[in-house]
Amino acid sequence: MLSVGDAAPVFDLVDQHGRSVTLESLRGRRLMFVFLPLAFSGICASELEQLVEDQPLFASARTEVIGISVDSMFALRTWTDAIGAPFRLLSDFWPHGAVADRFHAFDAETGRATRTSIAIDERGTVVSVFSTPADRARTTAMYAQALSMFEDVE
Repeated sequence: MLSVGDAAPVFDLVDQHGRSVTLESLRGRRLMFVFLPLAFSGICASELEQLVEDQPLFASARTEVIGISVDSMFALRTWTDAIGAPFRLLSDFWPHGAVADRFHAFDAETGRATRTSIAIDERGTVVSVFSTPADRARTTAMYAQALSMFEDVE
């Protein structure tokens, strides 16, 4: 697993609209990478809906939520449209799970991302990492704790 103080691994993925997103293009922003095992699965759907509800929490910490899943960009587009998610979901479809693996958030036995969240500061440095078991959703309190790790958040 990545540790606090590590540099976030570089990547180049497409979002649910087919637009390229790189770590470099996100530099200068606070980020919360949310690895999601599979689109349309029960726990992932509830987590995505909770992230939508928690947008004020992320906005107050000036942090952009970015989901990452091994699903295709087409599945991710349908999923975000159905839920009305206002943030980007990145497709780590091919090579399958390569970016999740770089972030130590890939389960090679199941071929899915793990339920891992990583807060990254404006310089690309990890400030918080947390995970839950595959059968347990991450909570708003977990995100609030992670967001408190940014330097000027109280």
